Amino acid sequence: MKTYVALLRGINVGGQNKVKMVTLKEVFAKLGFIDVTTYIQSGNVVFKSKILEISSLEKQIETAIETNFGFKASVLIKTEKELAIILNESPFKNPEDITAKQVYYVLLKEKPAPNLKQALVPNNYPNEQFLITANCVYLNCLKGAGKAKLTNNVIEKKLKISSTTRNHRTLLKLIELASS
Repeated sequence: MKTYVALLRGINVGGQNKVKMVTLKEVFAKLGFIDVTTYIQSGNVVFKSKILEISSLEKQIETAIETNFGFKASVLIKTEKELAIILNESPFKNPEDITAKQVYYVLLKEKPAPNLKQALVPNNYPNEQFLITANCVYLNCLKGAGKAKLTNNVIEKKLKISSTTRNHRTLLKLIELASS
């Protein structure tokens, strides 16, 4: 059995795509996953599975969400080790920024094409600092996430890939849950 973290894109955001975590947990259990744990209402699920092919797991969960809840949601799966590496490689480690809840991780489903990365010009986002890597856009929202112009939707559109965003505290908690 391997432990995974499923990050669901766009559920329980702005009153859209409502999913109760207890029901989501049941859906994961029906798929044969064990030790299923959810964290907060934004689609974070830690679970164990015998399946080792991540893309197969993602498709299986996406299908189950559409079948059970009636909408499509992109699913990104990471291991505890992958999330820990993403966290450790963050260029934004200033405790004041973290405490101010400015630091975010835009987790990418695929590696962005080099030519598309150039579409995210820092001058276009003066209140955000960011670094694009193969699996994450590290984001420091200097005026807070609510005022940020470089949003998950903008990143998806510019890089032409699926992504989902989590704040620093959530990423830490998911790593903790996956390692226990």
